[in-house]
Amino acid sequence: MTTIVLFGSFALLLLLSVPIGIAIGVSTLLTIVYSGTIPIEFLMKELVTAVDSFPLMAVPFFILAGEIMGKGGISERLFNLANALVGNKTGGFAMATIVTCMFFAAISGSGPATVAAIGGIMIPAMVKQGYDKKFATATVAAAGSIGVIIPPSIPMVIYGVVGNASIGDMFIAGVIPGLLVGLSLMVWAYIYSKKQGYRGTFEKTSFSYIGKSFWDAKWALVIPLIILGGIYGGIFTPTEAAVIAVVYGILAGLLLYRELKIKDLPKILADSALTTSTVLIIVGTATAFGRLLTIEQIPTQVANFLLSISESEIVIILLITVLLLLVGCFMDTLAAIIILTPILLPIAVNLGYDPIHFGIIMVVNLAIGFITPPLGVNLFVGSGISGLSIEQLSKAIIPFFLAMIFSLLMITFIPELSLWLLQFSE
Repeated sequence: MTTIVLFGSFALLLLLSVPIGIAIGVSTLLTIVYSGTIPIEFLMKELVTAVDSFPLMAVPFFILAGEIMGKGGISERLFNLANALVGNKTGGFAMATIVTCMFFAAISGSGPATVAAIGGIMIPAMVKQGYDKKFATATVAAAGSIGVIIPPSIPMVIYGVVGNASIGDMFIAGVIPGLLVGLSLMVWAYIYSKKQGYRGTFEKTSFSYIGKSFWDAKWALVIPLIILGGIYGGIFTPTEAAVIAVVYGILAGLLLYRELKIKDLPKILADSALTTSTVLIIVGTATAFGRLLTIEQIPTQVANFLLSISESEIVIILLITVLLLLVGCFMDTLAAIIILTPILLPIAVNLGYDPIHFGIIMVVNLAIGFITPPLGVNLFVGSGISGLSIEQLSKAIIPFFLAMIFSLLMITFIPELSLWLLQFSE
């Protein structure tokens, strides 16, 4: 009955459109009161101890770094470089948009931030080039999901903390899967553009043009090299890397590109603080929710249920995949990772999955949730930019969704895609 109260109240609150962090907290509180065996102070304690973590400090700094770089002239230069590389191909603008999102993903660590930073520039530009607005918006929304797959990634930081896994290893394991997802999206963009007759921006490119674009974007490209190189080189931790990213972003925006103004900083700090507070509320309440699940032995019950369905490793991992895809439709990515990792990770390890590999599987699964309604955060951001309805975008996003599912299956059943680069970091 306690389980019914916990999940029933949570589902009801979601149906009433209560914000996810508040819904998790209230359902946890109601269950504590109903059970009568756990002190109410349990919730308050978990809210504090959940965010009292040094690795978790990377989250607000990566959020701030993404805000700074999104407004510091970096997005436009990344697109110019991407356009120089693939802009002359069929559907060049669409593919350049996806490549730009991949570049920005290596800076921001956030899906919605990537859509907001790139979509504001690229959706109007693609429409001006003759692209259908629904296709243009769906392209940006889908590609924005790569923001949490290519490192640095905020969900990977959360998984590392909850699953007791190396955040640095998670980052390096996400590189090839992120590139694979981006390539899959580009393949569909090419096929659709070929069918619709969307030509490239120019017939020929040149090494000199590409070189000029690289040079113009050099200060932006240095950022992921500093972050990832410093982490893998043992120079600093992911948390310290996030701080360095903030400092570098401010210096690049103010002094190098000179498109970031001192007067812009208060709003950037306020926006970042708002996003951070939302994230930390989710982290705190989801941690309490997860601890309550453990006390009620729900992870054990779920594990026994899944293992009772089939002894086949493939069947069980596919069931986990379906579960994660469904959860991604209704629950925030960070909350899902905090709640489900203690439940699913032991099952995956029992099946022989490496914890780092399974972490990537979880992140990619939940990244797809950014483009699946009713939650679909990237769809809402894209809708706000383009003015299209969620219903229109939901139809346009289906081929991109299928492309991401294809990538997910490859990442799930070919562990080397996630683990191969780790052998070079040892």
